[in-house]
Amino acid sequence: MRRNIISRLATYMRREVGRKLNTPSYNIVTPGIVSPVRSVPSHITKPPYVTEGHERVQLSEPEIKTTGQIESMWNSCKLARHVMDKVAKSLKVGMTTDEIDVLVHNECVANNAYPSPLLYKGFPKSVCTSINNIHCHGIPDDRPLQDGDILNVDISVYYRGYHGDTSETFLIGNVDEAGRQLVKVGKECLQQGINVCKPGARFCDIGKAICKYANAQGFSVIPEITGHGIGSYFHGPPSIFHVDYETEESMAVMKPGMIFTIEPVICEGSDQFEKWSDKWTLASLDDSRSCQFEHTVLIVKSGVEIMTKWYYDDYGDI
Repeated sequence: MRRNIISRLATYMRREVGRKLNTPSYNIVTPGIVSPVRSVPSHITKPPYVTEGHERVQLSEPEIKTTGQIESMWNSCKLARHVMDKVAKSLKVGMTTDEIDVLVHNECVANNAYPSPLLYKGFPKSVCTSINNIHCHGIPDDRPLQDGDILNVDISVYYRGYHGDTSETFLIGNVDEAGRQLVKVGKECLQQGINVCKPGARFCDIGKAICKYANAQGFSVIPEITGHGIGSYFHGPPSIFHVDYETEESMAVMKPGMIFTIEPVICEGSDQFEKWSDKWTLASLDDSRSCQFEHTVLIVKSGVEIMTKWYYDDYGDI
């Protein structure tokens, strides 16, 4: 109870800072109108959960990829980055999240790839778009981007039998100082998690580093949103916790050839949330904002390589 009161007070203070700087306050997101599911041409190879109704994951521990599998992952991750770059250059006030979905869908198809989120456990769109008080898994709809929004775009592609996964949060128009600080720290939190990755490190070290850094900056981390192993399957072991949480799985050590995602959701208020009736969208209970950044990473003998790395960093002032 005391923790929630402190979190709400911190949220209130950040909003007041924004108002005193005469910067725009943000708008609370509510459900919009979702357009029909878009089709994918028959020549595009589709993942098993589309063709068979379920994922084909039969792993009890993290997979150590072969040289050929790693090369395939580089290709899928490079394409995911390409699609993200296309989105980044197109974002503007007034663009709807459904238009972002069209862009992602068409760019995947143009490159003979399947947009991984589409029909994954019933998800109706080709990308996740989460704005302001939406923590993650936001479904694109008819809501236009508004001046002062912070927008997360989560892109995954299935290319030649392998998934690539990345996520970024963007500043739309004139974002208040509190929102800009949130996004800055969110990006830094991802890097803190990546920095500890190397052979012999424990998976739980990632969450310890992220949580320590976020808390020191006055922010919280949502425990329930985890990273995951990835490859020919969309989600598999290991589960990557972004908080200080030790389990038998998270105490295991990293080995060369392992590939997984790190994708913390960093909040300016409470880490409590509710799931909308669409069964996907996670929204903050106190209407506070959050942001998320994600990379797919590969453990190598010398440490770690970012497979979905930023090739340039000119997305506004992030």
